[in-house]
Amino acid sequence: MTNQMYVDGTYLKNNPDWHSEDSEWKSKQIIRIMKKNNIKPKTICEVGCGAGEILRRLQIKIDKKCDFFGYEVSPDAYKICKNKTNKRLHFKLKDFTEEKNCFFDLILIIDLIEHLEDYYRFLKQIKSKSKYKIFHIPLDLSVQSVLRQTPLLKGRKDVGHIHSFTKEIILQILKDLDYEIIDYFYTQVSIETPAKSTLDYLSRFPRKLLFAVNKDLSVRLIGGYSLMVLAK
Repeated sequence: MTNQMYVDGTYLKNNPDWHSEDSEWKSKQIIRIMKKNNIKPKTICEVGCGAGEILRRLQIKIDKKCDFFGYEVSPDAYKICKNKTNKRLHFKLKDFTEEKNCFFDLILIIDLIEHLEDYYRFLKQIKSKSKYKIFHIPLDLSVQSVLRQTPLLKGRKDVGHIHSFTKEIILQILKDLDYEIIDYFYTQVSIETPAKSTLDYLSRFPRKLLFAVNKDLSVRLIGGYSLMVLAK
């Protein structure tokens, strides 16, 4: 049922712009970890590229010799992103794991694995298809989300988050699959992107305060953060 929401119009109805409003912020986080680790790819592929806006923003910001490729399984999202095609930016309506004989300098997995029924299989299948991978994973599990329950259920219904992670869980999963973790950091999505409700806005203040004192504790207690990971 969850996979079907991406092809039957449900996801588009719930998210008409396919999260394009967050693409500028996400592209900045990607560039941040690339610059920090001196990653200078000539080919970048985003799996589950949605509206294609992250790739479009990256194309504007980085090496003019870099080529960009986006893969998407949703026809609704593909209708949006295909209109952004140019000489160095290409999109395919295709399951990336079915692509044969492809290799990229860098694969982007941005807010994707929490949607996948079998993310273990997916992570195994993409491992040999690039030198580097950048993951961005929402850390939906926190004391606050477990106690309230509503955030987890709403995330499942509205945006298809069928799996929930903590920092420690996702890092261990990657290690179990023999990924080499090069770098990672928290991203403050709940603070640095537009608030989606009054409660979201008001919760920024305790998040900022606690995060400044103890990052791990803030993430575990209050939540509202994601993890950016660079791996090989």
